[in-house]
Amino acid sequence: MASAATAPPPPASLRRIVAASLIGTTIEWYDFFLYGSAAALVFNKLFFPNTDPLVGTLLSFLTYAVGFAARPLGALVFGHYGDRIGRKKLLVLSLLMMGSATFAIGLLPTYATVGVAAPVLLTVLRLIQGFALGGEWGGAVLLVSEHGDAKRRGFWASWPQTGAPAGQLLATGVLSLLTALISDSAFTAWGWRIPFLLSGVLVMVGLWIRLSVDESPVFKEALARAEARKAASGDASEKTPLVDVLRHHWRDVLVAIGARMAENISYYVITAFILVYATTSAGVSKQTALNAVLIASAVHFAVIPAWGALSDRVGRRPVYLLGAAGVGLWMFPFFSLIDTGGFGNLILAVTVGLVLHGAMYAPQAAFFSEMFATRMRYSGASIGAQFASVAAGAPAPLIATALFVDYGNSTPIALYVIAAAVLTLIAVGVAKETRHRDLAQIDEDDAAGEKSAAARTADAHTA
Repeated sequence: MASAATAPPPPASLRRIVAASLIGTTIEWYDFFLYGSAAALVFNKLFFPNTDPLVGTLLSFLTYAVGFAARPLGALVFGHYGDRIGRKKLLVLSLLMMGSATFAIGLLPTYATVGVAAPVLLTVLRLIQGFALGGEWGGAVLLVSEHGDAKRRGFWASWPQTGAPAGQLLATGVLSLLTALISDSAFTAWGWRIPFLLSGVLVMVGLWIRLSVDESPVFKEALARAEARKAASGDASEKTPLVDVLRHHWRDVLVAIGARMAENISYYVITAFILVYATTSAGVSKQTALNAVLIASAVHFAVIPAWGALSDRVGRRPVYLLGAAGVGLWMFPFFSLIDTGGFGNLILAVTVGLVLHGAMYAPQAAFFSEMFATRMRYSGASIGAQFASVAAGAPAPLIATALFVDYGNSTPIALYVIAAAVLTLIAVGVAKETRHRDLAQIDEDDAAGEKSAAARTADAHTA
């Protein structure tokens, strides 16, 4: 039975917590996806102008991938301090870092102005973006997971996940509006800066809401228990959360990494690489491709809470496995529909792909949260999620573009996503179902395990 400290908050309070997590996550993903779209559309011309267009696109996607490389470091740093001092403080910091870096990108000089310094500065700001996002995701989903109750955790924790399509929707919508209102030459010259500069306004709104919520009650209770244990034992030392994660939850970290392979790779192929493939292979205009992603992202936003609610009824694993299998099976029809060049077929291809992706993404927040004990949950969930990003999301547009350059068709790209789906099916297939786990009970189980291990060690020394 839940204690008073961990009892579910009133619905109004929970909605405010969800809103705080969602708006911050939306802004951070807006910043991140805005960069990805700009990398596909204009960065090759502005920062790598002395190369072949497709090679320039590869180089701009390489700076896109650099942001992913910084995400594990952000996960380690934010996870460490988030498990020690709380979720809320770190979430405020991550939002400030991401917003500042994005605003600065909007002020960057291009290669034509400062030469090689331009792509160098772009890469540095991209690293800051990645570092901040590495700490954002874990804190946002945990703040909701640890405030809610187990019966509806999948539904409530899925709302911060809608920040990804909401951010994609916002970024794509702003870009689509600009490309419709101004000429291609004007967009390339100065229009691309406007969405980046808008990030400054969005961050102020996000901070105002995020500063108004309370710290996670589950975390505060776990912190109090840890302080009481230290006082009783007289041991003032504090274990590093990363060490505890690797000692007690290394299998869960591997499951989380495997679970993200299909989810991460398919998402960036469907939403970022499509801007290259549709315009190059199918002869679709930038505006048409952006509009298709815009419509599909709206549907994606709507279905994520529905998938989250379904995971509360049937379990995290069945919903996740459905999404992984579905994405793998959809890849060949996905590219075939795009090849027709029809706007309706383009919408259908992206929408179905994102609906299936949502079946993985929606239960992911609750699934990962339920794997780890509270004082290592931020570290464990963040490390599992963000280390997978380096192997999955970071190189996905780069690999897809390289395969397209080498083979000139979509078959190897489809096989690439299918291989990722197989890895995810294996990882989630061997995982334990977590739907009914009590987050506070995980702490008690881990503490009991530590006492048992200490007793065995003492017995061995006595013998």
